[in-house]
Amino acid sequence: MAAVDPGLLQDLQSRGLVSQTSGGDALKEYLAGGSRTLYSGFDPTADSLHIGHLVPLLALKRFQRAGHKPIALVGGATGLVGDPSFKAQERKLNTPDVVAQWADKLKGQVSRFIDFDCGEISAEVVNNLDWVGQMSVLDFLRDVGKHFAVNNMISKESVRQRIEREGEGISFTEFTYMLLQSLDFAELYHRYNCTLQIGGSDQWGNITGGIDLTRRLYSGQVYGLTMPLVTKADGTKFGKTESGTIWLDPAKTSPYAFYQFWLGTADADVYKFLRYFTFLSLEDIERIENEDRERQGRPEAQRVLAEEMTALIHGDEGLEAARRITQALFSHDLGSLGEADLEQLKLDGLPFSVLSRAALADEPLTQLLVDAGMATSGKQVKDALGRNAVVINGRECGADDNLNTSACFAEDAAMFGRFYMCRLGKKKYHLFEVR
Repeated sequence: MAAVDPGLLQDLQSRGLVSQTSGGDALKEYLAGGSRTLYSGFDPTADSLHIGHLVPLLALKRFQRAGHKPIALVGGATGLVGDPSFKAQERKLNTPDVVAQWADKLKGQVSRFIDFDCGEISAEVVNNLDWVGQMSVLDFLRDVGKHFAVNNMISKESVRQRIEREGEGISFTEFTYMLLQSLDFAELYHRYNCTLQIGGSDQWGNITGGIDLTRRLYSGQVYGLTMPLVTKADGTKFGKTESGTIWLDPAKTSPYAFYQFWLGTADADVYKFLRYFTFLSLEDIERIENEDRERQGRPEAQRVLAEEMTALIHGDEGLEAARRITQALFSHDLGSLGEADLEQLKLDGLPFSVLSRAALADEPLTQLLVDAGMATSGKQVKDALGRNAVVINGRECGADDNLNTSACFAEDAAMFGRFYMCRLGKKKYHLFEVR
């Protein structure tokens, strides 16, 4: 049996990563007593996981590092139903083929976080459609439904809120979600001797349902552990920006934008996030916090957090690209940027527009930059041109260039034959692609 770290639960608690546990002190003793199998579930509600999934994902990794066997469950079945837990309204149901495609993508993503080749604690990825899809309605009602009292189900906080919300309610479809997730725990206990389920604190009702069902079906003793949902000190939602959700897929959120998100973490949140999301020791995090307290100027914690997280999700290559782009924009030196770097900026790193050669011949620079949102009026652009404060691919454009837009976007000056980086003043950038 793999050697286990008896201090795992204490470390999780010290990081603020434990919200609720079942069994009181028994769980601590149980985890310290040998290698255990645990799982966490991820429903395919989109074609990528986002940073809101990171706490349970990284917890699977923490448990494996401590000598336990992780199972990542992708909800090919539960994703067809939708979890009502603390949702204000019913989820939109997606078609089975879409959910199946998303489930495959999530399977690939979770595989990057856990080790599949480390002996007896090698990770597994499973899909609950493999067992739910084999059940008939009558089997489900007789074998699972009979173990759940409706009065207990509606007393769960996550369900009660929906029932009491005027004009919303909850469909029978979503009401059955608790039964499906409970069945997952019982099945994983039966198939893999999985004895611990972890998840966000909004999953507590579903987890305790699974503990009870496993006992009823298989006389099994299993445990649950929840982690806090991540909140920001200012009350705004974690993982959301003006441009939308921060995804783990680099085709949806570029490594550069991902890096910038963590770099922008508020001072009030950064040390908590270092404890939640990184594998730095608590001693190292405390040292960073103390040094920041004594240092004049911007803290170092944001840079450490951004680098740790970008390397973890996008690898050393992704981190290097994010650093390179950040430095190039800060220093106004674009020579180090490769075509892939510009593609990242085009995706979500900078405001971006597509132009045609014909438009460049007809439109003054003032109008073009106002249309691109770089200025609110042509006068602002004219003033900048008068100061030579409009720079396009390193070329300073002056007042005489306003009606000579094509010269500012000369074909031989294009980066990789199509890209032009326009800077107005010291900090305002816009990326153009001329086709």
